[in-house]
Amino acid sequence: MGNLVTTKNWEHFWLNEGWTMFIERKIIGRLHGEPARQFSSILGVKALEKDVNLFGPTHAYTALRPNLDGVDPDDVFSSVPYEKGYNLLYYLEQLLGGPAVFEPYMREHVQHFAGKSITTDEWKELLYSHMREHHGEAKVQLLDSVDWDAWLHAPGMPPVTNHYDTTLADACIKLATRWNTARDSDTLDFSSADIAEFSIDQKIVFLDLLADYDAFPVDKIAAMDELYSLTEVRNAEIRFGWQMLCLKAAYKPIYAHVAQFVTEQGRMKYVRPLYRELSKVDMAFACKVFLANRENYHPIAMRMIEKDLFQK
Repeated sequence: MGNLVTTKNWEHFWLNEGWTMFIERKIIGRLHGEPARQFSSILGVKALEKDVNLFGPTHAYTALRPNLDGVDPDDVFSSVPYEKGYNLLYYLEQLLGGPAVFEPYMREHVQHFAGKSITTDEWKELLYSHMREHHGEAKVQLLDSVDWDAWLHAPGMPPVTNHYDTTLADACIKLATRWNTARDSDTLDFSSADIAEFSIDQKIVFLDLLADYDAFPVDKIAAMDELYSLTEVRNAEIRFGWQMLCLKAAYKPIYAHVAQFVTEQGRMKYVRPLYRELSKVDMAFACKVFLANRENYHPIAMRMIEKDLFQK
């Protein structure tokens, strides 16, 4: 709900960003159809998995409502409040009866809390009171069945796995599987037409799926680039996914392109993972690139990258 309904402190940050993702994806569904909303949700789960794996599945920072006593909130920043929060709201909407039940509650949430800074407990209290008043004890019993402690306080992935429609993901999964099967093959049966009809999001998912496998041989990375011209793509999300895949394979021709990207781009979402991966294959080059650019980054980004590179 952004700044109209904001949060009491950083421990409840998911109330800003989980709701933002939930509403954003509802808009995507209205504009482009429900399969597009579902596909965006799959993208979100992939992002959440990456951050949970980065911190570790038992790390306290992967809880939806973490205890931040004595903790710098910048150290905690990740997709967790965005995507774990989204998944909780999606789960609740499905549990309670779908949009016809949940969207009127969303309107009351905004009207009731407009101009206020709230806590998770206050959010939960209104959810219960709305369901009791408008739908009776049956909905309250459904809410009582939710494992609130696991959703809000337990680390790791959500306690319930939402099942999203994979219609738009199936082609990505099939192509990524083919590449993995061909990783040791001397002959390749691929062409530029493989991704010619892919949307941007489908290309992102394709790259994410490839990244889930063991590092590809360098010759296969080179073949992908020759076929799909991925190094030349300017879209930041595709560029990031491709460069991360190349760095995992220690594909040296990408190093200069990574340096260019982290010089042009300052978002921690991109630059921190890229510096981390670059440092694994060429620490000296990663440090050189960072020192040349450090003063151009936001102070928070600069400090976090310094931690990644120099305080291991």
